[in-house]
Amino acid sequence: MAVSALELRPRGPVALMDAALRLCARDAGVWALTLPGGAAVVATLLHLLDAVDHGRSPTLPALYVTLAWFLRGVGQGAACHYVQELLLGAKAEPSVRQSLRAALEKLPSLFIAVAYLAFFNVLTLTFSLGIALFLLSAQGVGYAATMQGRGSPLKLYTLGSRLLGPSRGTATAVRWLMGVQVLVLLNLHVGLNFLLYLGRKLVGIDLTFAERFASLDNPPWLVFLVATTFALFEPLRAATATLLLVDGRVRQEGLDLLAAVQQLPERSAKRGGLTSKGVAAALLLATGLLLAAPASVEAAPEAATRQALRARLEKVATECELPEQVEGTALRDFDALDARETAKLERFVRRLEQLAFDDEDCETAAVTLESGLTQVSATAEAQARADARAATDRARAILARPEFQERPEKAPAERKEEDVPPEASWWRRFIDKLGEWLRDFFKRNTPQPQSRDTALPLSGGAAANALVVMLVALTLAVLGVVAVSVLRRKREGAGPALEVSTVDAAALAGNPDHALSRPPEGWAHLADALAAKGEYREAVRNLYLALLSRLHRDGAIHYDETLSNWDYLRAFRGRPEVKAPFRELTRRFDFAWYGNAPVGADGYTEFRAITAPLLAAPPAQEAAGA
Repeated sequence: MAVSALELRPRGPVALMDAALRLCARDAGVWALTLPGGAAVVATLLHLLDAVDHGRSPTLPALYVTLAWFLRGVGQGAACHYVQELLLGAKAEPSVRQSLRAALEKLPSLFIAVAYLAFFNVLTLTFSLGIALFLLSAQGVGYAATMQGRGSPLKLYTLGSRLLGPSRGTATAVRWLMGVQVLVLLNLHVGLNFLLYLGRKLVGIDLTFAERFASLDNPPWLVFLVATTFALFEPLRAATATLLLVDGRVRQEGLDLLAAVQQLPERSAKRGGLTSKGVAAALLLATGLLLAAPASVEAAPEAATRQALRARLEKVATECELPEQVEGTALRDFDALDARETAKLERFVRRLEQLAFDDEDCETAAVTLESGLTQVSATAEAQARADARAATDRARAILARPEFQERPEKAPAERKEEDVPPEASWWRRFIDKLGEWLRDFFKRNTPQPQSRDTALPLSGGAAANALVVMLVALTLAVLGVVAVSVLRRKREGAGPALEVSTVDAAALAGNPDHALSRPPEGWAHLADALAAKGEYREAVRNLYLALLSRLHRDGAIHYDETLSNWDYLRAFRGRPEVKAPFRELTRRFDFAWYGNAPVGADGYTEFRAITAPLLAAPPAQEAAGA
């Protein structure tokens, strides 16, 4: 639905971004047109990265990425058309199907725009070392400009710059504000990791491999975050591009309107045409659309020729002693004629020169000069009337556009007959009576505030505040004492040389997968036997159980089947030089056992080499009586 021109006044970058956010939040059509392309780009990028990571041919995944990028361009074009129809369209409400049909009709131009923008952005960012990202902004409205079909898609940057006009600075500032995507990326990473943490702590789901995947040092996770953030901002890009073009159009048409109004002659209300009130209203509207008035109109290029003709005319009048006909305002209308009358003036002056100089007939020259000046005045007056009509028609044509029309007032809705409410039930009447009685009772018994002197140095409010502060301080002190005592008890009861065992021998015998059911040497021997059979994945698991058994016996960890491998790493309290290889072994084990990564002889040999120094380390001396 078309909106009023006063609502489409020039906006600043922050106000324009706010308007785009509000539009995307209130209308689902923009999301429906842009999210399919964004989701396709995310999926194909992850597929390409997976192919490269596993050594497969990237040709087909790269083709999928290209097709998804073209699909994104079609969605952007359809979304720009949808937003433009929402703001300036004649219909009450645009439809997603109509915008998609309009994008398909301009499919060749959109494909050219996609290729043009891809090469343009890559070349400018490469050769400017990224500086073009903050300086060039007209390409940001490329899809919106293509959907308007006002120029060649092969000159998209020039077309966008021309359509933006005075809004080019606003477009650059909006491009800077799009840097908020970095904050959204970080929040997305933190939010997803927080959900994994809640799932592990509250629900008890083993999400060790998912937590390892959702780490910033994992390239597929980074690609997923960047692509998802890019896809989430697709509706905002379409909305801001369309709003920027609308802003540029309002500014430029404001310049045209003000120039057309300034060309109107000053008339009174009695002479017809535009009244002084109408001119003032048009000037007020044009001034509201502009930040500064345009420059004055330059002089016509034929001014020099007309000045030469005027000098020749004055020479003829001097020769024939007719100075009164060219003095004062006699030649006022001579300079008001346009370029089309220059040839006629040339013939008129040449005729006077022939009569005055060649024929020496000054009387005839005087009569010809007088009649010619009268004709010049009549021609100038007719020309002024034609220019005024043209300026009036131009101003009216601009004001007749949909965005400069006032919104039709909604007809007042017919008042419906008030429905007679049904009689309340006895329970409802009882509740109402009880509420009225309670209000009256507490109103009668509320003591009236009385002003009296008190002997206390503090008021009641101040005493209550002081009491609350004391209670909070006392609570914090008690919590601090409890925390210190707990930490001290753990430090005294869990020394580095103390083995903590809470599982009896019968329980260990019934659970052969328990890390404490065998000594570290037993697990290592079993791992070597499995590796000799070619079962390297099971061998890696047995080596990791040997490591956990050793670290538990050394007091570096407390083995518990309910804890994950990374819980052991976070609660590690052994020697600092052991923690780094323990982290590396935990990472390799998770990828091999939980991630089903293939493990060969070389992988097992590397795992055995890292584990050997930790298993061969002599255990610390146990505490007496343990």
